Amino acid sequence: MKKRIAIFASGSGSNAQKIMEHFKRSADAEVVLVLTNNPQAYVLQRADNFEIPSHIFSRHEFYETDEVIGLLKNLQVDIIVLAGFLWLAPKSLLNAFPNKIINLHPALLPKYGGKGMYGDNVHKAILAAGEEESGITIHFVNAEFDEGEIIHQSKFKIEPGDTLEMVKFKGQQLEHQHFPKVIEGLLKKMRS
Repeated sequence: MKKRIAIFASGSGSNAQKIMEHFKRSADAEVVLVLTNNPQAYVLQRADNFEIPSHIFSRHEFYETDEVIGLLKNLQVDIIVLAGFLWLAPKSLLNAFPNKIINLHPALLPKYGGKGMYGDNVHKAILAAGEEESGITIHFVNAEFDEGEIIHQSKFKIEPGDTLEMVKFKGQQLEHQHFPKVIEGLLKKMRS
C-alpha cells in the first residue's frame, strides 16, 4: 500500500510542485491532498495540474473544529508536509499526527526562526546581519514556530554582492533538491 502525503501551502507552492512531481511516478508514496488557507493560492492550480484534490479552509475550521483532521484521517494520510504554510499547527493536529508533520524553513535553524520569520523576511534578516552562509532546515513540527527536531540541513555560501533574489534562488535550489528526498526517506523509515 502506498504511503499517503498531504501538503499544506499558503502561496505559490513551488515546493509542493516539486513534491508532486517527485511522487507522481513513485511506487511507494503519493500526494493525496493539497490544503490551503488562501483561496487565491497558486498551489491550487498546481494541484489541479496534477489532478490532486485540494481543500481550502478557514481559520475557524482549522483552529476551532476537527474538520481538517477528519479529512486527513478519512484519507489515511501518513505524513503531513508544510510547504510554505504560514499558520501555526494547532495542538489538535499535532496530537492527531505525532511526529508525522514536517516543515521546511528557509534558513539554518535555530537562527532566523520564529513568528514572522518566513519567505523574504528571513532572507532580508540574513543579509542585514552580514551572514556568510545560509541554507535550509527540514524539521518536525511542534507547538512552537520552527522549534521542532531538525531532520536535515543544507547550506550555501552568500557571496559579497548577493542580492535578496540571489539568496532566495540559492535557497530554493536546495529546497527543491532535498525536500522530496527527505520526505521519501522518512516514509521509508515509517515502513520499517
